[in-house]
Amino acid sequence: MSTDVKEFKSYEALADVLADRGMDIGHREDAVARLRDISYYRLSGYWYPFRRQTRNGRSDAFYKGTTLADVMKLYQFDAILRTATFDALGPVELRLRTSLGHELGSVDECVHLRPGLLGPRARARNGADYTRWLQTYENERSRSREDFVAHHDRKYGGRLPVWVAVEILDWGSLMYLFGFSPRDVQDTVAAEFALSAPQLESWLRCLNFVRNVCAHHGRLFNRVHPLQPRLPVRGLIPAIDEARGVMNRTYGQLCLLQHMLSRTGSGRSRVLASALRSFPTDVPTVPLSHTGTPADWQSSPLWKT
Repeated sequence: MSTDVKEFKSYEALADVLADRGMDIGHREDAVARLRDISYYRLSGYWYPFRRQTRNGRSDAFYKGTTLADVMKLYQFDAILRTATFDALGPVELRLRTSLGHELGSVDECVHLRPGLLGPRARARNGADYTRWLQTYENERSRSREDFVAHHDRKYGGRLPVWVAVEILDWGSLMYLFGFSPRDVQDTVAAEFALSAPQLESWLRCLNFVRNVCAHHGRLFNRVHPLQPRLPVRGLIPAIDEARGVMNRTYGQLCLLQHMLSRTGSGRSRVLASALRSFPTDVPTVPLSHTGTPADWQSSPLWKT
């Protein structure tokens, strides 16, 4: 038997662990059902703020009054927030696909296959980054079961024009293609979001991380984000200025997304605000500020849209 990993425990034993550490788990059979549905490990990220703070970090013991019901309220809010965020990312991604495919197509129908026509980054480091991107693209094209890909295989030998090729790229590959693009193409696409090219690229990197969290059902609401976006100079986008200090928190990242939705008129611009308003205010141990959201957030022009 391995001795360097945690001991296996049944769902019932795990429920007893929570109760022994001071959590009110309610009806034991209901608590066991929650752990069976979601898992102890996944829920542990939501009860972490309820663990007692000590000089050496967090204790295993919970603050007095901690309930599994409150933990579940945070979990359910996070599920709503992830769904709303993923929903809001979709229209932005589609707008980027359309704009980038159109602008690159004006350079050459198959510019994505001709690095000499792309920007300098496609040829940097002897084209190593572009070569990796191209291999990923070819893999995606060969695996695709889309009818339009089959049509181009039959009629054009599989060569997709760039405005078609962007449709099979995931967010990360699309972001790299934007980086490989000529600067005038980047500028035109970025202007649609009222951003410079370097700003848009950095925002896409940040939102790619957010998208991955949502896609893998990760904890989003109180996450500290590792990537920082490039922001316009103060005064250009006042609503973004208000969130400068919390760009490493989820609220700051959502402000980026909300700006892009509002600027392009894509999608439903109220979906994120509705999700934030659903925060369970009757859980005093973990206030909405854990997301980085200020008390007066709803007065910002960005969220009044």
